[in-house]
Amino acid sequence: MDPRLRAAELFQEAYEAQMRGDLQEAVRLYERSLAAHPTAEAHTFLGWTYSFLGNLDEAIACCKRAIDVDPSFGNPYNDIGAYLIELGELDEAIAWLQKAKEATRYEAPQFPRFNLGRVYLAKDMMSAALREFEEALDVQPGYEPAVRAVAAIKRRLN
Repeated sequence: MDPRLRAAELFQEAYEAQMRGDLQEAVRLYERSLAAHPTAEAHTFLGWTYSFLGNLDEAIACCKRAIDVDPSFGNPYNDIGAYLIELGELDEAIAWLQKAKEATRYEAPQFPRFNLGRVYLAKDMMSAALREFEEALDVQPGYEPAVRAVAAIKRRLN
C-alpha cells in the first residue's frame, strides 16, 4: 500500500480514537501514521493529544516538528501559542500567534486572533484585545467566543 494512503488511514483512526477519549490509542496511531509518512497534521494532532494528557512540553515539541514538515500550516503555531498561554507564558505566546495569523494554510484563522485577544485581555490591554477579537469576527463572522469577548470588553469600557 502507498505509504501516504496508509498514513492517512492511520491518521483517521487516531483522530477517531482521540474523539472517543482513547488518548493512549490515539498517540499510538498518530505515531504509526507518522512512521508511515510524516505530515504536519499528524504531528500537530499528536501534540493536541499530548495536551489532553497534560504533557504541554511534548505537545509543543510535536508542533515544532509539524512546522519543520510544513511551515505554511497554521495550526501548530496557534497551538504552541495556546499551550504557552496555559503555561502562563503570555509574552512568548504572542510571537507564535502572530505567525499563525500569517500562515498561508489555515482553515480556522479566527483561532490565533481570538487567542491573541485572550493574551491582551490578560495583560489588561483592552484596545489590543478588542482589535484581535474583532479581527476574529472579520475572518469568521458569528464566532461566538469572539462575539461574547467583544461584548464584555465594550461593557467594561463603557
